[in-house]
Amino acid sequence: MSLLGAIRLQRAYYHCPHCHGGGVPWDEVLRLSAEALTPAAREVVCLAGVLSSFAEAATLSLPKLSGLRVSESTVERTTEAAGRDVGDRLASGQTFGPAPAWNWHKDAEGKTCAYVSLDATGVRQQGPKGAKAEGRMVTVAMVYNPVPEEATRRARPEARAPRFDVRYLAGLDGIAALGEPLRRQAAQVGMDRAERWIAISDGGTGLEHWLQAYFGRVEAVILDFYHATEHLAELGRALHPSDEVAREAWLETWCHRLKHQGGAAVLEELRVLEVRGRVAREVLAEVVRYFTNQVHRMDYPSYAAKGWAIGSGPVESACKTVIGQRMKGAGMRWGEQGADEVSHVRALFKSSDGQWNAYWHPAA
Repeated sequence: MSLLGAIRLQRAYYHCPHCHGGGVPWDEVLRLSAEALTPAAREVVCLAGVLSSFAEAATLSLPKLSGLRVSESTVERTTEAAGRDVGDRLASGQTFGPAPAWNWHKDAEGKTCAYVSLDATGVRQQGPKGAKAEGRMVTVAMVYNPVPEEATRRARPEARAPRFDVRYLAGLDGIAALGEPLRRQAAQVGMDRAERWIAISDGGTGLEHWLQAYFGRVEAVILDFYHATEHLAELGRALHPSDEVAREAWLETWCHRLKHQGGAAVLEELRVLEVRGRVAREVLAEVVRYFTNQVHRMDYPSYAAKGWAIGSGPVESACKTVIGQRMKGAGMRWGEQGADEVSHVRALFKSSDGQWNAYWHPAA
């Protein structure tokens, strides 16, 4: 099956009488897949499988957009095979395409900054014979070049928007498996040339050790501001359970303190805060414990003065766009292998710098 329809090929099959193996060398020359698809057809079938369910790709997207008519199982096998190949090649040390040197944006002190972040999102699983299984977490990691807010404000309406560069990796094997491949992605886009490396996290355990191992130049690990405010919001609900106006006013005051005075100052105030009721005291104790563990990542006034990003919005968005849009549809359940393979190819598709084309058309 080619992109322009079915074609018939006659080619020689070679069989070895000693090892009883055989093959068709001409298939390798033409880069035909096991599903008897030409390279162009394989890319289009995989693209359809990346964008929507395998069934929708086979019955609607491919026939309407390209005239290709293949089975749902062919779309599934083709997409997962590409994801498996992407994952294997990344793990073996490969990168795709040329090395584009990103134009790293500068902070308020005039220093170029590169960012790294990662997060995890749950994907429903399916066990043997269609049985439900416990969900698995897909890790999404990224190196990126966010546009500073000041640059966005200064941009003229008629001017081209400043470029937001990003490389994604994703998989089911946790953060350790993504360390070396992500570091190679960072090197390929010139992260070593950036004067400052900054990490933004949700406070998960193990991140700082991971950063030390693979991104040792990171000079600040910033706790996502909105994760911190969620804990303050929980305390506000405990203090004002039935008064929404008072609760919102309380939260606004404390969020302002956190952003403009920093985590250390807020922690000191929380430690001497007088509250009534067992529930409120328990919530306060938990919030104090959280701030105590994370305060070294909460110097928000200093971060803001340098013009650094303090929110994990990009990686939160990545979990939704890279994984959620394709793998969290209504009723969707995945086998472990399939989920891992599709997450690899989704990350490739969503990365900038033409990573999709670099993989499918390496000689272009």
